[in-house]
Amino acid sequence: MAANNKTIFTALAANLLIAVIKFISGAATSSSAMISEGVHSLVDTTNQLLLLFGIRRSRRSPDERRPFGYGKEIYFWSFIVSILIFGIGGCISFYQGVIHIQHPPPLEDPTWNYIVLAFSFVFEGTSLIVAIRAFDKVRGDLSWWTAIHRSKDPASFIVLFEDGAAVIGLSVVALMVYLGHHYNNPYLDGVASLIVGIILSIVSVLLARESRSLLMGEGIAPATQQHIKGLVESDPAIVKVQHIFSTYQSPEDVMLLLMVTFRDDLGTEDINEAIIRIRKEIMSAYPPIHFIIVQPEPQQRPT
Repeated sequence: MAANNKTIFTALAANLLIAVIKFISGAATSSSAMISEGVHSLVDTTNQLLLLFGIRRSRRSPDERRPFGYGKEIYFWSFIVSILIFGIGGCISFYQGVIHIQHPPPLEDPTWNYIVLAFSFVFEGTSLIVAIRAFDKVRGDLSWWTAIHRSKDPASFIVLFEDGAAVIGLSVVALMVYLGHHYNNPYLDGVASLIVGIILSIVSVLLARESRSLLMGEGIAPATQQHIKGLVESDPAIVKVQHIFSTYQSPEDVMLLLMVTFRDDLGTEDINEAIIRIRKEIMSAYPPIHFIIVQPEPQQRPT
């Protein structure tokens, strides 16, 4: 099982179990905050299923309809997930909050809510720790936000965001449940739902921005471009690399187009041999680059 798949399955199991418990508790205690949290967990469960579906479809082999493969399926479904977080989770939380502020139900015994919240903290916290450890392995020395912004694997940071938002949301709900009963204020339950809705909206916007960027096509990092340029220009057949174009088809599949100037004294056979040599060197240095086009281009001369 791939590392990110393990993270997703862990989050899926945790969210499914927690969603059931939260809905039962919310219905028994008439707590809008618990119902909002139940919706949050149910949306997260759906999101994990969609991510797994996207990962599976992205790994299909190229065919006549998609000669470059189906890798971008994962980016599409990641974008759908980011929309669902707001469209379902955030909006329902806002709705529950407004309704319960306008018509606050009488306060019930909060014991079940505390029990459910405690179990939820354990499950969500465990899932978050698994997601953090998995992301730590790939982020290296980068800061968290820089690593997320540069990541080409949305499945890894989506689960991280979801679990982080879940833990924050649980903290808010636990605090509001306590304050509501301590001060005999039933309005705080609805306030908790509104805050959960705001948290989900913020997460949705951040994930939508990152997923949209990947879906539209991100290229390799500038440092990688410079290294490839140096690698190619070190070949005796090359005068200069004029342009480098690249795009991620999936987290592990990159297309690369090089426009290069060959030496004027080379024949067709020499150029073909150089192209084969350059492709092998690049693929050896960067395994995710599976498709490379080397386009000869005349030397640009000053006018």
